[in-house]
Amino acid sequence: MSSTGFWSRVDAGLARLRVHRVPLIVAVDALVVCFAWNFTYLFRLGFERWWSARPGYDAWVMLGVALVYSIAFVASRIPLGMWRFSGFAEVKRLSLACLVAGALSAAVVMGLELRAVPRAVLALHPVVTLMSLCIVRLVYRALYEHARAQSRGKAGDAKRAVVMGAGAAARLLLAGLHDEGWDVLALLDDDPAKRGARVAGVSVRGTLADVASEAIRGHATHVIVAMPGVALTARRRAIELASATGLAVLTVPSMSELHDERAPIERVRRIEPEDVLGREPVELDEPGIAGIIAGKTVLVTGAGGSIGSELCRQVARYGPAQLVLFEASEFALYQIEQSLGARHPELPLVRLIGDVRSGEQLRSTFQRHRPQLVLHAAAYKHVPLMEDDNAWAALTNNTLGTVRAARAAAEAGVERFVLISTDKAVNPTSVMGASKRAAEMALSYLATEGHATRFSAVRFGNVLGSSGSVIPKFKEQIAAGGPVTVTHPAMTRYFMTIPEAARLVLQAAALAESGQVYVLDMGEPIRIVDLARQLIRLAGYGEREIEIVFSGPRPGEKLYEELLGAADRTLPAAHPSLRIARLRDHADDRWMNALLDWLEGLDASASPESVRARLRELVPEYQG
Repeated sequence: MSSTGFWSRVDAGLARLRVHRVPLIVAVDALVVCFAWNFTYLFRLGFERWWSARPGYDAWVMLGVALVYSIAFVASRIPLGMWRFSGFAEVKRLSLACLVAGALSAAVVMGLELRAVPRAVLALHPVVTLMSLCIVRLVYRALYEHARAQSRGKAGDAKRAVVMGAGAAARLLLAGLHDEGWDVLALLDDDPAKRGARVAGVSVRGTLADVASEAIRGHATHVIVAMPGVALTARRRAIELASATGLAVLTVPSMSELHDERAPIERVRRIEPEDVLGREPVELDEPGIAGIIAGKTVLVTGAGGSIGSELCRQVARYGPAQLVLFEASEFALYQIEQSLGARHPELPLVRLIGDVRSGEQLRSTFQRHRPQLVLHAAAYKHVPLMEDDNAWAALTNNTLGTVRAARAAAEAGVERFVLISTDKAVNPTSVMGASKRAAEMALSYLATEGHATRFSAVRFGNVLGSSGSVIPKFKEQIAAGGPVTVTHPAMTRYFMTIPEAARLVLQAAALAESGQVYVLDMGEPIRIVDLARQLIRLAGYGEREIEIVFSGPRPGEKLYEELLGAADRTLPAAHPSLRIARLRDHADDRWMNALLDWLEGLDASASPESVRARLRELVPEYQG
């Protein structure tokens, strides 16, 4: 048998054992604890006495210690981890479990007055156990990686790829791949006219479906999807076919990434959820958007957040005279400043550490820089965090901060003020959603005061990859070996990509009349459990390897989100991906005065119950 065949069998054997990894890990870890117990005796008493000097009951003590450690490991979810991905996070969990189990074991032994067990053994055993557990995992990971490398060819060989797509993108890609030491084995394309052709010396050997053929794949280590210009359905199909091979799947940047100059065509990357969950690129009224940005001063609050930073990047493309970055987080402000500086070194930036709750700072900033367009993205948006002890913070930031920013804009003669709202403002069940609904209502009231400023809001659902969204959380859980926690099997959410959301916000800003709330076309809602399964599969695992656990709804969460309330209606907008919401109007002088009187006196001393009770009075739709 060749060495490659031997290691292929080892790799297959490890894969079969992986299905039963939880009970196997519990058993192996228990054996390691027992080994460490004996090794600690050997270290403490020497070779001549390590066995003879033990008390007669030592075997029972060792089994009891192993049981305590096993319980601690199960409680810490250590058996759910995957050894082939063991890293520092696993070491931290093991360290804590060994510390707790060692302390508890020593306390029980001393409490039972088992004085024949050396105290040094009790003290050293957790350290020896931790070292032994780490060594076992390290050896397994090294064995696994060597087996995979040998089963696919000799370790250290050049990366070998099959490229799906034989168009212009593939032609540009091949030059870059060859320069980086890749060996491209074949091209695949569904166009019959390309069959048998050669691109940069590589033959087009079949259709996309032929990626399943081992005769065509040969000893490939990767499949690269190089089809950025095709329809999204065709791109999804190619990714599905590539994923079914079990090989690592990479792709070239999408058309939106290329359009925004975020990556060159030659730079391959891993498959992201946006590649299979995103939608066809939205056609924008580029001249209309340029008309409200080009040559003008634009101010973005929350400029370092996931939405705010993308708004800044999109705005920068249209050549504003100046971009004012208003952000409470120093680090987030630094990050967006560095990003914009690298891509648009000619763009004048004003970088301000600022809090939208400070009316005085807002007025000073607006008067000094005189922006023509304000994009108000500053918000606390994490639903469970804002539900109880932070309810006052959500309202003072999201609602009072919006009112103060809008009034400062009106006083400074800003042309357009756009609030970034959320689908959670519709029939809100959370304090966060109600705070955004109150902000919408306050903005509609300000629009009736006769200001020259056009006040509008844009309401949309979740964006893929934004801070606090489920996708980064799912990725972390998958990387840690699971489980992936999903709230409820029936929970659904609307999703769109961050760049798409930002572009549609700018489109709405160009179209909006004062007092309007725009609703983005979010497409069809996606079941969160289906999203979790998709991410697990894209990461190269099955559900037997990465478990999905249902945790139950958290405070303030809905099973599904709405973009319109039951009594709301919409009117068509000038852009097909936007609708204008006709909302029930609750905002008048009395309501506005009551809202501001309450919010201006609200602080951390207010109880969550009193905040929610008053919020129900001011926001009739709130169901919290």
